[in-house]
Amino acid sequence: MRVCIGGTFDPLHKGHRALIEKAFEVGDYVLIGLTSDSMVKKMKILKTRNYRIRGKELKAYLKRKNFKNYEVVKINDRYGPSVYEDFDVIVVSPETEGIAYEINKVRMKNGKKSLKIYVIPFVLADDTKTISSSRVKKGEIDIEGHIKQNI
Repeated sequence: MRVCIGGTFDPLHKGHRALIEKAFEVGDYVLIGLTSDSMVKKMKILKTRNYRIRGKELKAYLKRKNFKNYEVVKINDRYGPSVYEDFDVIVVSPETEGIAYEINKVRMKNGKKSLKIYVIPFVLADDTKTISSSRVKKGEIDIEGHIKQNI
């Protein structure tokens, strides 16, 4: 099965890793859309490292996990190639589930088959709140979801 996922992945935290791992669990080919710097700017995501650094970190993780048969592509809009390439599945979090439904509407309009949508649950930090990039960037938690102690 051909699977697609996408995101900014900055920083690459435990929730992102769960998303990626699910994609490789269900698919034999995974396309990972990584948001471009211009898209990050349009989305007004603060304190985001540049595309090259995020891509390097993502590829290092994929190599450490020994994942095979994948491609990382730059995406400049919220759908990327998911609306026009042949995929079977899209893996999303509850936060991005709505975008998967939008993608399927566009695919159907363009004569493509809809994608099976796998929604992975949020990964929780030690305080039982969702692990998110914004919480990591604020210094509330680390990338594993451990509470940071302010000294």
